Amino acid sequence: MEDVDMRILFTGGSGKAGPHVVDYLAGAGHKVVNVDRAPLRHPKVRDMLVDLTDLGQVFSVMQTYADDHEIDDGIGHRGFDAIVHFAASVPAGHIPVDAETFRVNVMSTFNVLEVAAKMKVPKVIIASSETTYGICLTDGIVDPKWLPLEEDYPIDPVDAYGLSKRVNEVTAEGFQRRTGADVYALRIGNVMEPSDYARFPGFAENPGARRRLTFSYVDARDLGQIVDLCLRKDGLGYQVFNASNDSNSVPQPNSELLARFFPNVPLRRPVGENEGLLSNRKIRELLGFKEEHNWRKYVND
Repeated sequence: MEDVDMRILFTGGSGKAGPHVVDYLAGAGHKVVNVDRAPLRHPKVRDMLVDLTDLGQVFSVMQTYADDHEIDDGIGHRGFDAIVHFAASVPAGHIPVDAETFRVNVMSTFNVLEVAAKMKVPKVIIASSETTYGICLTDGIVDPKWLPLEEDYPIDPVDAYGLSKRVNEVTAEGFQRRTGADVYALRIGNVMEPSDYARFPGFAENPGARRRLTFSYVDARDLGQIVDLCLRKDGLGYQVFNASNDSNSVPQPNSELLARFFPNVPLRRPVGENEGLLSNRKIRELLGFKEEHNWRKYVND
């Protein structure tokens, strides 16, 4: 599918990262249908209001018109070239109880993958999370086994959200083995949209507040590029990718951050002074990711 515009079913496009990723994909020439509990109202994107924990509703939305013009060509309802599954119950704002977070995240992902398998969708991208590394939402201050965090790390979350994402990765790998389709899981870092850069001077003053995130971030627009690169890269089977920007979200060098906040954590390999400790090396080397929105472009020193 490289360099080919696609019909994409995108779940969760009305959340925080979703609008920026959907806008990037639409701008790249893809035809996108947003599936969510609330409309996005993007001028180039059709909204469909769906409960993804209801398997019947997921089957129904998987064959639909992507825009009002498709009804004129006489082909009828048709399937999608790819699914991007970002919808989730997230640990922010009005937090549901743990059991509901786990249920929604696990069942919605199972349903999406089940329908994709039955309808022979060749590409599925799911949103996993940096929380799977067992640091971000764990009770108390814990050390990782090593740094930087890369995709072969033995993930060990204990919270409901991180556990749901770990289950989803296992489910995704199983479906990939069943179908042979490409299924990629993105361990998405702390998402920043343009308005969030006003907060970055505070990160510099208090870097310890970013320790649970291993100081990482991902610009929502760069996340759009990452998703687009995944859509256009075929033949990788099941893959996990860290989705983060090149550097940490604080100006302090790694030599200082590691000595101050991770003094007992071994380095698995040398890291650059500002290299992200949630490493994006794999997406740079395998997908060709080149960040466009480093935080330093938007924050005055």
